[in-house]
Amino acid sequence: MANLKYFLWLTTRKGFQSGDANQIIAHFGTPEGAYFADETEYALMGLPEAKRKVLLDKNLSEAEKILADCDREDIHIMTIQDADYPERLSQIYDPPTVLYWKGKALSVDDRLTVALVGTRKCSPYGEEVAGRLGLELARNGVTLVSGMAEGIDAAGLRGALQGGGSVISVLGGGLDVIYPYKNRWLYQDVMTTGTLISEYPPGTEHAGFHFPIRNRILTGLSMGVAVVEAPMQSGALISARHALEQNREVFAVPGPIGSAASLGCNRLIQRGEAKLILSAADILEELRGMTSWSAEVLPPMEEAEAAQRLETAPVSAPLPREREEEKEVDKAPRRRYISLSDDPEAFTEDERDILLAIRDREHTADEISEKAQIPARRVLSALTMLQLRGLVEERAGKRFYASIILTK
Repeated sequence: MANLKYFLWLTTRKGFQSGDANQIIAHFGTPEGAYFADETEYALMGLPEAKRKVLLDKNLSEAEKILADCDREDIHIMTIQDADYPERLSQIYDPPTVLYWKGKALSVDDRLTVALVGTRKCSPYGEEVAGRLGLELARNGVTLVSGMAEGIDAAGLRGALQGGGSVISVLGGGLDVIYPYKNRWLYQDVMTTGTLISEYPPGTEHAGFHFPIRNRILTGLSMGVAVVEAPMQSGALISARHALEQNREVFAVPGPIGSAASLGCNRLIQRGEAKLILSAADILEELRGMTSWSAEVLPPMEEAEAAQRLETAPVSAPLPREREEEKEVDKAPRRRYISLSDDPEAFTEDERDILLAIRDREHTADEISEKAQIPARRVLSALTMLQLRGLVEERAGKRFYASIILTK
């Protein structure tokens, strides 16, 4: 517990991301070592002045408050140095330094685990397919990983719960802050039968830029990712991109060519980035042999029985009037103006030059490299981090567009 408070101190430093915290822990061996270091030692790491300054704030009151909040809310904490931290997650590019969890203990490394993602504003077709996939995957012993958003996330989770399976939901805010509010009963069901996790401490509101960052955890816990419906500007496509970068299998459900909600899925299939699936059996046949799981795939349920199961899946309770217009935050604000003079340490030099290079129109990575005079390898690394922060979008043709306008 004594060491834990230093993890919380480090991960709550203003302007720090998981990569920063992990780099510091790798250098000092433990967060406690980082806590007791001085400015000279921080400078030797090559940390910019702004980050050295926040590390010199040794106040532990925020960490102690988080510990008290977790104790009160029955929230557990797992760190990247714990033996039970998922090995699969630890191997991604930017693993979370700390995970908060509630419900059943997190166990994925020895299980067949599949993420199911898609748009919040899904069609009846998408909702039906997501529910059926969740149901059939659960019946075959698969752990389903998803978010907690309306639409595809909720449909997949309800289907998995009806199939008697294990579920994991990765949130974009504190575990004590339920969002969206209409899914509060689903939240309780997931907590009872599965696991809720987040890298954000209790009390953290669900901000728009949290969700693209959150998606790397969702895919990192999984062996494969199934995209059911996703418009071209969709967080689900960011998840697919993370999955590809993490060497996970990507699957997509095809949809009508005239449907905007299915365009992202159809493009993934067209580009050869995702395997076309028509049922859970397609996913299972592809993933069998990747773990100790070797059971025969169960035959699909009869249509009538599956429909009846999904019809009786728990639904959200009616909303109180004052919550009916709850603001959506799943997408970050578009084209915000951010001034470099307000916070000169908010971006690395590469990130700054890339944002300035693509502020007016879309560019390919090669075009960005030439325009900003940055090597291609560094361009791709910086673009990944900017996408994680919700500041850059990848559009058709692997062209990148700034979702903010950076000013000097």
